[in-house]
Amino acid sequence: MDKKIKITVVGSGYVGMSLSVLLAQHNDVTVFDIDADRVEKINNKQSTIVDNEIAQFLTNNSLSLKATLDKKIAYEDANFIIVATPTNYDLETNRFDTYSVDTVVEDALNFSPQALVVIKSTIPVGHTKLLQEKFKTNRVIFSPEFLREGQALRDNLYPSRIIVGSYCESGREFADLLKQGSKKPDVETLLIRSTEAEAVKLFA
Repeated sequence: MDKKIKITVVGSGYVGMSLSVLLAQHNDVTVFDIDADRVEKINNKQSTIVDNEIAQFLTNNSLSLKATLDKKIAYEDANFIIVATPTNYDLETNRFDTYSVDTVVEDALNFSPQALVVIKSTIPVGHTKLLQEKFKTNRVIFSPEFLREGQALRDNLYPSRIIVGSYCESGREFADLLKQGSKKPDVETLLIRSTEAEAVKLFA
């Protein structure tokens, strides 16, 4: 891939921060967060999470990375929008609270009619399909993360495998972006249905 792709990452926790740094090595990455302190940290080349490798990358590597509180700036002209907001599991109801994910997906589809929306948050099996049906679109897919706290960037740089819940060309391109940022040659890459990808995440 020669030209830089515009990627928006929503959320700057372990998943969002590590993916932003990984992808900003070769592409233009904008992080959208509602926390002004986190946005300021990223724009000052500081990590929002405790991860030594991320801190070193921000200081020593040439990254095309910025953060914003402005939804319009974040979503405008994005080719890919990655949803990395938290979902909490409610032990009383035995259900995930997917409100933040659902809200971001709706905003992303409204602001960016051309972007592929990739959910990286933990969600229940079948939820991506529900969103596809609700919004009548195939531009929402799921791609699982397998990260350890404190080792999030390392696990993205040297992934055990890359799984993308889509067979479409944009899904293939997203998998290539993850491979492009990794340091591991010949990463095993699987393109499967989003519901299967959600199950892989749940049982991994």
